[in-house]
Amino acid sequence: MELVHAAENTIRRHAMLAGGETVLIGVSGGADSVALLHVLLGLAPALGLRLHVLHVDHGLRPDSARDAEYVRALGARLGVPVEVVGVRVAAGSVEAAARAARHAALEAAADRVGAARIALGHTADDQAETLIMRLLEGTGVRGMAGIPPVRGRLIRPLLESRHRDAVAALVAAGIEWREDPSNHEPRFFRNRVRHALLPRLAEQTGGDLVARLGQLARRAREAVDALDRLAAVELARLAHDDDGALVLSRSALGALPRPVAAEVLRGAAARLGSRAPLRAWGHRGLRRVLAEPPPRRPFRLGGVLVEVSGDRVRVGLTRAPALTQRELAVPGRVELPEIGRALEAVIVSAADYALPRERDRVAFDLAGLPPRLLVRARRRGDRFRPFGGGDRRLKSFLIDAKIPRWDRDRLPLVDAGQDILWVAGVRRGAAAPVTARTGAVVELRLVPLA
Repeated sequence: MELVHAAENTIRRHAMLAGGETVLIGVSGGADSVALLHVLLGLAPALGLRLHVLHVDHGLRPDSARDAEYVRALGARLGVPVEVVGVRVAAGSVEAAARAARHAALEAAADRVGAARIALGHTADDQAETLIMRLLEGTGVRGMAGIPPVRGRLIRPLLESRHRDAVAALVAAGIEWREDPSNHEPRFFRNRVRHALLPRLAEQTGGDLVARLGQLARRAREAVDALDRLAAVELARLAHDDDGALVLSRSALGALPRPVAAEVLRGAAARLGSRAPLRAWGHRGLRRVLAEPPPRRPFRLGGVLVEVSGDRVRVGLTRAPALTQRELAVPGRVELPEIGRALEAVIVSAADYALPRERDRVAFDLAGLPPRLLVRARRRGDRFRPFGGGDRRLKSFLIDAKIPRWDRDRLPLVDAGQDILWVAGVRRGAAAPVTARTGAVVELRLVPLA
């Protein structure tokens, strides 16, 4: 019962289970995952748990079907429903690809059975091996936090227990398990750490090295959790939504400590579904975002697109769609779904008319306008003569107006054929001004799309 009590303490310490949940247990057939099933069966009555087992057959060994048969038989003997799923392991690192395929299968199975939690059998020994591996790879503080006890609906009740205790619990209960011969193949980095490096380090340093590494992981996890909380506050302060993307102030990012700024960027990307590691943002993303001069072209990182324009940084899944050319009748209305707005042309009497002061409303002399206007995006070589100013390149005008690069192809230009009447929402052109001789006014309005 020692392993059960230790797991129960871990579950309580990390709030893994509230009670009454359906829990999917990943069982490979090895000692740790079988011990996890044994432990949760022992806790199920008190916690009101409904247990399901998933065995993932990676198909990497000729005899892998025997592991599936063993798990099915074990589930039948213990009265726990078992599902076996075969997966295809993608090319590349076998360990990483197998882990990705396994986690995808676990998430899908959890959805099928309505599991609130997915329990995995990682132990303190796995934690120690992971820390040594990451240390040798040059990891940072997030890497030293190791395997998290809880991530999403994944929980690891044995993470503070030893592998030897899992084996002892199974022996005491008379439960057999399967040994995976690949766990001894030295071509895998983890196996070299497990069977050669970690024992040698423990011998040279004395004491319980696994326990000390576990303590290091817990302290690093506390630091990472504090960084996450601080970055979340800064992300909420700095970011605003822009049609599904997040836009942040570049100077405000630069004023933050670099680890916090990198985590803010990573948090923005994570909101959009990116799972890029912190090092990608800390070593590449943040450096490029804050470079002088800033990058002129968008770049991809972790499945998202990052763009810099002036003091703004946009993090999005795709580039913002350019505006499609449309006609606007006078009077009339045209919808611009790319930007979630509509343009309206309304004719009103000039008598007692007060010129609008809002950015989204402008007035023109009806006599100076054609009956149909063109609403379009910018074109190469466009020129613009703003009201009260001289003729200039539209590109220079937009830069001076601090229009972000990603918005310049989305900005509605109201074109009367010879002149750009209005850079909608930004500045009125010089054509067709309302004067004392004006009889009728055309008011153009940029309004939210209903």
